[in-house]
Amino acid sequence: MATLSIPEPVPSPAEDAELLRKAFVGWGTDENTIISILAHRSAAQRCLIRQHYAQVYGEDLLKSLDKEISGDFERAVLLWTLDPAERDALLLNEAARKWHHSNNVIVEIACTRSSEELFAIRRAYHARYKRSLEEDVAAYTSGDFRKLLVPLVSAYRYEGAEVNMTLAKSEAKILHGKIAEKAYSHEEIIRILTTRSKAQVLATLNHYNNEFGNPINKDLKADPKDEFLFTLRAVTRCMSTPEKYFEKVIRLAINKLGTDEGALTRVVATRAEVDLKVIKEIYYKRNSVPLSRAISKDTSGDYEAMLLALVGQDDA
Repeated sequence: MATLSIPEPVPSPAEDAELLRKAFVGWGTDENTIISILAHRSAAQRCLIRQHYAQVYGEDLLKSLDKEISGDFERAVLLWTLDPAERDALLLNEAARKWHHSNNVIVEIACTRSSEELFAIRRAYHARYKRSLEEDVAAYTSGDFRKLLVPLVSAYRYEGAEVNMTLAKSEAKILHGKIAEKAYSHEEIIRILTTRSKAQVLATLNHYNNEFGNPINKDLKADPKDEFLFTLRAVTRCMSTPEKYFEKVIRLAINKLGTDEGALTRVVATRAEVDLKVIKEIYYKRNSVPLSRAISKDTSGDYEAMLLALVGQDDA
């Protein structure tokens, strides 16, 4: 469930584009107008605003924003304004080029987007970078991580709800056997996690828990120093309980000694039109503090205002 709030009636793209242009001219920038418009329009509406702005003013809205605002506020506004596929392509490129085993952005996007969304992301990546996503992930990663991440971003999973329980039982047994052998990067583990539908993977993980007495992620914590296990756990979390995964990303971003604005901005910008309301509810149950209050405590100024506009008001 989304947290995005859109006014009724919605102004036309021409009206929004004109008001945004006025926010950029004269002495100083009218940040409140930027937030009041862009933070309250859907992806399709933002796309129309960008198109109209470019036609009338001869410049991409994103370039105008880049000239007028800066810092964490700029990052939040630009990420939000981008088309979702274009945004994910940008995030994936950044994650690949700066890849580190502790950065799960590639896993996060590959495992929480639908097959059609991931296909659109790969097309957007082609258009923006003149290379394939798979090519860059392969170039910037190595070893077991490359074996896992390239098929993850290449996947086009079946999206139906059908589940083969016989298959789930046999593949749960395979997963348990390979994990018991500490063959964590075995081709069978990678095959199951990167090719099966999400419904099928979830059935397999549920059977694993029921048959062997432990959730798979508990068994994947057997060696805390194994960096590959950290990535495997992210894969299973993102596929089975994505909202809990995102709540943890936000919690760690806020609870750190110094806020991780990059992670906080990424989750708010990518989930506000998807499931941020559910993530907020999980956050409150886990932390006994409304997410909006936690964000207010850790951020300030226009950046805080932009995030709160996207997160929405908490009932708690």
